[in-house]
Amino acid sequence: MAGAPVRGRGDRRLRWLLASSAASNLGDGIGKVAFPLLAVTLTRDPLLIAGLSATQFLPWLLFALPAGALLDRIDRRRAMIVANAARAVVVGAMAVLVAADGVTIWVVYVAALLIGTAETVADSAANVLIPAVAGKGSLDSANSKLQACEIVGQTFLGGPVGSATFALFAAFPFLLNSVGFAIAAVVLIGLAGSYRPKAAEGAPADLRAELAEGFAWLKHNRLVLRLVAVAGLIGLVSELAQAQLVLYAVEHLQLSEAAFGLFALVGGVGGLLGAAVAPRLVKVSSRRAVLLGGTACSGAAFAGMGLTASPVAGATLFGLFAAAIVAVNIVLGTVRHTIVPGELLGRVLGVWRTVVWGSIPVGALLGGVLTHALGSPARTFLTSGLLLFGVAAFAFVSLRPGALDDESATALRVLHQDR
Repeated sequence: MAGAPVRGRGDRRLRWLLASSAASNLGDGIGKVAFPLLAVTLTRDPLLIAGLSATQFLPWLLFALPAGALLDRIDRRRAMIVANAARAVVVGAMAVLVAADGVTIWVVYVAALLIGTAETVADSAANVLIPAVAGKGSLDSANSKLQACEIVGQTFLGGPVGSATFALFAAFPFLLNSVGFAIAAVVLIGLAGSYRPKAAEGAPADLRAELAEGFAWLKHNRLVLRLVAVAGLIGLVSELAQAQLVLYAVEHLQLSEAAFGLFALVGGVGGLLGAAVAPRLVKVSSRRAVLLGGTACSGAAFAGMGLTASPVAGATLFGLFAAAIVAVNIVLGTVRHTIVPGELLGRVLGVWRTVVWGSIPVGALLGGVLTHALGSPARTFLTSGLLLFGVAAFAFVSLRPGALDDESATALRVLHQDR
């Protein structure tokens, strides 16, 4: 693939990508708070408020696959620059409209849809650029750093900054959001080199044929299909409980709405811890062990939350869940980068995210139904925890020892054996 790491330049290239990712994630974090706050000032209709959340998520279902195919055709760095610049323009226009008191709930919907569409390109491009800027020997570390950028930007900084600045001046967080995306685009200018897959050079564009090629590759690689299934099941089952976190904290633990913010903070701390220790755990054990152990720890954490009425214990266990799930995500991302050919990575990632992100709203809906049926969000957490143990058992049976750890010979051997 074009853009393969050059000796002595890999760390520098990774730093440019991480700096851009940090800026864009800070913008994302601000926007995820500012948009709902703005919507609430325009309408109190619960359906319209819920519709905004669905609108923000909808592009991942509609455009993850086309975005993946696009990233296998063009220079991925340039795609990321254009996508971040587009987000900066849209959010900047929102800032102007809010300041001029010219925004309606439908304008908010349209802006959320446009930003979400650009996000499918920008976030996917950041992910598929990792092998080109890090090198295979650094994939675990590079993926952990990318996860850390997301956690710090969205959880620790973006949310508080978005809410505080909105209280000062409603247009302020949108202005900051626009600046964050603009910085993310500009920083990438320092990322030298070409990042267009060699297989795409000179080839005619045929979206249908390219998507078919990606699906055909997946169909014949049972290992990656199993990993997609594991990731989708984790997303579905964990969202049963995560969608009920507010009710769990307020109703079961009897916390105030203000104290609920501590749960997000503890989750962020746990996520950073998971990002820091995952590469070390892989070195002393294996990626399979971290994947299985992280999934089981996630189940233990949620089951424990379902059995305790202590706010301190509940928050601590939620932090453990966040640490474990981030470690799992790092392993999944690294294995995907290791096994999937560079020229197919965008399309495979598109399928992967369609399945995993598509499982999230389904899990959220089922979680609400489950809580209503069981009469308690704590019981939903217990159920989710037990089901995560089942997902860990499925992964144990599906993924043979050693399949996830060899970054060259084993991965290729698995590919040919599965064909």
